[in-house]
Amino acid sequence: MTLNTILRRVAAGIVFSAVAYGGAAQAETFTLGSQVPLTGNLARVGTGMHEGISVAIAMANKELGGKHEFKVSTIDDESNPAKAVAAVEKLASEGVVALTGGYGSNIIGPASEAAAKSDLVYITSGGVAPELTHRDLDTFFRINNSEGYGKAMLGLLKDMGVKKVSVIYSNKEATDAMAKYVEEGLKEAGVEVTTHEFDASTTDFKSIMNKVKLRDRSDAIAMIGYENDYVGILRAASVLKPEAKAIVGVWSLATSQMNTEFHDLVQNVYGTSLLPYPVKFSGDEAVEFSATYKEMFGKEPDYLGQFGYVQTRLLIDAVVAAADKGEVSGKTVAQELRSLKADTLIGDVAFDENGDNPNFSHRMGQHQGDRVEIVWPEKAATAKMNFPAVPW
Repeated sequence: MTLNTILRRVAAGIVFSAVAYGGAAQAETFTLGSQVPLTGNLARVGTGMHEGISVAIAMANKELGGKHEFKVSTIDDESNPAKAVAAVEKLASEGVVALTGGYGSNIIGPASEAAAKSDLVYITSGGVAPELTHRDLDTFFRINNSEGYGKAMLGLLKDMGVKKVSVIYSNKEATDAMAKYVEEGLKEAGVEVTTHEFDASTTDFKSIMNKVKLRDRSDAIAMIGYENDYVGILRAASVLKPEAKAIVGVWSLATSQMNTEFHDLVQNVYGTSLLPYPVKFSGDEAVEFSATYKEMFGKEPDYLGQFGYVQTRLLIDAVVAAADKGEVSGKTVAQELRSLKADTLIGDVAFDENGDNPNFSHRMGQHQGDRVEIVWPEKAATAKMNFPAVPW
C-alpha cells in the first residue's frame, strides 16, 4: 500500500466518522497535531502509529455524537529531528490543541520541547529513553517506557535458561540505555554478557557477527536497535550462521509488516509485541478498534497501531474533559491526563508526576510461519516458543 493510498483512506475514514454519525455542524471542533515519520528510516513504524491515531479520531467522533468533533493535522518529520521541531512549530502556529505522535527518542526529545514552548501537551508511545521523563516538562506524556520493554526481554531470556548472551546495540540514546538495562539485569541473574556497540549509520554487520560466532559463542543474541538494524544483523547472521539457540529483539520487530516483508529472515525471531498476528481481540472497545482499523486500512492492526490509538484516545478524553470544564490549554489538558486512571487496550494507564506510565508491561512475540505468536509471559501466551530455533 502506498503512502498516498494510506493518507486517502485516513481522510476518508475521518470524514466518514463525522458525516455518518451526525451533529458535525453543531460540534465544537478540536484539531490535534501529529508529527510522525511517514518517510525515512522509521517510516514503517511511524505509519503504524499514524494509522492508530486515525482510528482513534474516527471512533471518538462516532462516540461523541456531535457534541465535540476531532480532526488531526499530520506532518511527516521524515525521521529527522530538525524537521520534527519545524513540524511542531508549524502545527502550533496553526492552532492545534495538543500533539500526538513521534517516533525515536532522539526525535521526540526536541519535538516535545518545542511543544512545551507553545504550551501544548505532547503524548507519545515512540520514545522510551529514561531521560525523556526527567526534563521537568509538565506537558510531556508517554504510555510506555524502556523498563516495560527491558523486563520483557529479560524475562524471556531468563526463562530460556541461557548462560551467555551477546548484546548488539545501536549507540542512539534509547537503545544505549536499553542495552545497559538488559546487560545489568542479565549479569544480576548470573548470565555472562558480551556487548557490541554500533553506530546508527551501520549497514554491514558481518564483522560484529563474526565476533559473536568465533569469540562469544553465545547461547542467544539480543538485538537492540530499529527495523533497518534488525534486517542488517539478521542478514549477517544468515550468512555466518553463529551457533546460537535464539535471537531476540525489542520494538518494531514482532510485527505483521516484518513478517510479510522479511518473512524468511525473521522466522523464529522474538520481539516485543502486545498482540499476536493475526489479531485476537475480546471486549467491546477492542473489537470495535479492530473492525474500524480493518475498514479504514484493509488489514489487521498490530501493536504499533494499538499504541497510536491508545495515546490518542487518552488525549481526546483529556481535551473533552478540559473543554467541558470551560478551558482547553496545555495546563488544563495536562491536569486531566494526570488525573486519569484508564483501562486501555495496552492495560492500565496512569501517569506519574513526570508524565510516565509506571503500569506499562510488555510481552514477547515470536515469528512462527505466517503468524506472530505471543510466547511470554506464559499466562498471556498464544503458543509455545520454538526453542532452540533460529532463522538460518
